[in-house]
Amino acid sequence: MSDQAREITLTRNADKSRYEVFYGGEPAGFAEYEESGERTDFVHTEVGDAFGGKGLAGALAKYALDDAIARGKRIVATCPFIKGYIDKHPEYAPNLVG
Repeated sequence: MSDQAREITLTRNADKSRYEVFYGGEPAGFAEYEESGERTDFVHTEVGDAFGGKGLAGALAKYALDDAIARGKRIVATCPFIKGYIDKHPEYAPNLVG
């Protein structure tokens, strides 16, 4: 495992309806979602400028999508970043609604 991979922590913060990424223990970004029934709508993804270029946004998107699917949710990609991630990773397309 690379040093960078060891420094990345990903979590789902259900209380705040968002997935969070930490880099070196510091909050680095989040992907906000809204859940309704069997759907998880990703509405906004953000990674701080100081953490750019480390692959955190992609790692966050993958973690969030994998977790939502594992919890039996269908995906709505209102967030342009999540939509773009799914476009680049078509294995997620069967879980996409809309």
